[in-house]
Amino acid sequence: MKHVSILVPESAVMEAVADPRYAFNAANQFLVAAGKLPLFQVHLVGNTTEVCLHDGAFTVHADKIWKEINRTDLIIIPALFGDMKSAIDKNKSFIPWIKKQHEQGAEVASLCVGAFLLASTGLLNGKSCSTHWAFYNEFRTMFPEVIVKDGSIITEENRIYSSGGANSYWNLLLHLVEKYTDRDTAILAAKYFAIDIDRESQSAFAMFRGQKSHTDDAIKKAQEFIEANYQEKLTLDQLASMVATSRRSFERRFKQATSNTVTEYMQRVKIEAAKRSFESTRKNINEVMYDVGYTDTKAFRSVFKKITGLTPIDYRNKYNKGVSSGRKQSSEIFE
Repeated sequence: MKHVSILVPESAVMEAVADPRYAFNAANQFLVAAGKLPLFQVHLVGNTTEVCLHDGAFTVHADKIWKEINRTDLIIIPALFGDMKSAIDKNKSFIPWIKKQHEQGAEVASLCVGAFLLASTGLLNGKSCSTHWAFYNEFRTMFPEVIVKDGSIITEENRIYSSGGANSYWNLLLHLVEKYTDRDTAILAAKYFAIDIDRESQSAFAMFRGQKSHTDDAIKKAQEFIEANYQEKLTLDQLASMVATSRRSFERRFKQATSNTVTEYMQRVKIEAAKRSFESTRKNINEVMYDVGYTDTKAFRSVFKKITGLTPIDYRNKYNKGVSSGRKQSSEIFE
């Protein structure tokens, strides 16, 4: 029997508490239906027995408080809601217990922005982590010793797991069900919950908003210039000269402030503009490519797929229902 402790922290997202409980209990039912013994003993674990969530709209009854559990096999840290620093402060009493359980051999999994509480334990230092794409910048600022894996749905390292944004946590739950049971049970769970079991990236859902939560005004000026002139062929020398600094210093400061090289930043701005065009217009691939400043079809396709996880055509067909999927365009040589 595997003991699963689903934390019920203050500021938790209700669904991220209920869904893991549902998933592991359903897996037990699937095992019993197949003539096997149930595997998971699932407890909701709180700092108190009654936890109010979403400004008191919901109250969750915890099966146990963490002090009552001396040993567990798997800890699930659900997504948090609101200000992350405040949420961590409200739940810091969990941290020593999580660390102790991991030292005793327990596995620990964070769902979405539950990664903030997991990272607060120090267990992620020097390791890779997934979280919601919209929180990458804040996470990197708060936990510079953790390696955020852009676009990842699941990361796993040294008995520590994390998932990407929002419903991506279902992929991690299925991964854990498969690890503890078998592939057939995981596939049955995927079908039951209507989840794409092998989705590997959240990149297609990400929106690039520019990393401006820093204090380097010269770099902010350069970022704003890039975003206003992404169609043009900008150079490093041009940008460095604009903010009156050397090219070498500009490159160093830009990477330090934004976590991107200048080239990466320009690419992401261009691709974000291309995504918006694919979503809202009927322009073909070549038209969009030229609009955002690319002239090399191979280069555009390569960068677009690297950033979004999809080809330009796949992205257009996924997010623009106004484009007939049966209509072929000459630009579909991108495939």
